[in-house]
Amino acid sequence: MRKHVIILSLTFAGLAAFAVFAGWAFFQVSEMGGGWRSLGPLWPYMLGGCLVVAALAIFLMSLAFYSANQGYDDRVDHEGP
Repeated sequence: MRKHVIILSLTFAGLAAFAVFAGWAFFQVSEMGGGWRSLGPLWPYMLGGCLVVAALAIFLMSLAFYSANQGYDDRVDHEGP
């Protein structure tokens, strides 16, 4: 149960941080008066962050599936001599 709380709290914190960033970016652009065109310099960073997170997720999932397919996750009952 504790793992779920940690994962959910980290997910919520990440989403909250993104919401704060998006709000800040929207507020700053509204002050500049350039409209959506002023967000142009931010999109490469947002896209880069999404690509890095996606690559990390794919890498970690592939490690998990490799480990499971190779039998590293199987439980082995050790009986004493």
